[in-house]
Amino acid sequence: MGTTIAVVNKKGGVGKTTTVINLAASLCALGKKALVVDTDPQANACLGLGIDIRSVSKSLYDCLAGTATTQEAVVATDTENLYVLPSHPSLVVAERELLRTNEREKRMQELLHPLRDGYDYIFLDCSPSLGLITVNALTAADTVIIPLQCEYFALSGMTQLLNTVKIIRNRLNPGLEIEGFLITMFDARMRQSQAIRQAVLDHFRELVFETVIRRSSRLSESQRFAKPMITYDAGSTGAQDYMRLAAEILERAGKG
Repeated sequence: MGTTIAVVNKKGGVGKTTTVINLAASLCALGKKALVVDTDPQANACLGLGIDIRSVSKSLYDCLAGTATTQEAVVATDTENLYVLPSHPSLVVAERELLRTNEREKRMQELLHPLRDGYDYIFLDCSPSLGLITVNALTAADTVIIPLQCEYFALSGMTQLLNTVKIIRNRLNPGLEIEGFLITMFDARMRQSQAIRQAVLDHFRELVFETVIRRSSRLSESQRFAKPMITYDAGSTGAQDYMRLAAEILERAGKG
């Protein structure tokens, strides 16, 4: 059975979608099979992997609404062994509709269960909120990756997020663990980056990934061309960092 990882932070612009796209693609480059579940109505993970949601017949919304199965909705990307369960703008109304259902926090867990044997890794790209869709993602996940941008407000809102993880662990998903805190947009030349990384290490210690994601304009470029870094520019710092992160995750799991 594969590992399901939610990538979450209630702050926007910290590198959640960038991490999902590039970590999944890097794991595929290391011989794994991965699925990206885009749970954000903006569908940026789809866009970053070259999936035009206007041409998709079934989406995560249809699965949540009960009009499609997840197997029907999954589509292949141009990256070998990398697949996407697409989002759709209609996910905006899904939270209201879920409120009227029984076991509403476990709907995504139920939907993803049939897929787990088919992939080594399933990544849940979460929107920058702690709404019901994100609660569903955390309930469905085995572990959580929390990207933290190298800026002074990096730790703001972290107490609420960690409390949410704790509540979900206590009430809905007792096996939920934190995979790690990931430092993103790191610039070793700047004292601020060094200070923030040290502050995160002081707070979370062994939960912080050794790998840091360095600031790179090529990461933004790759999204514009709808390609993961490993295929857009394999020699770039962004590609190297995410390959290093993928190897670190495999090593932690004893799969390296």
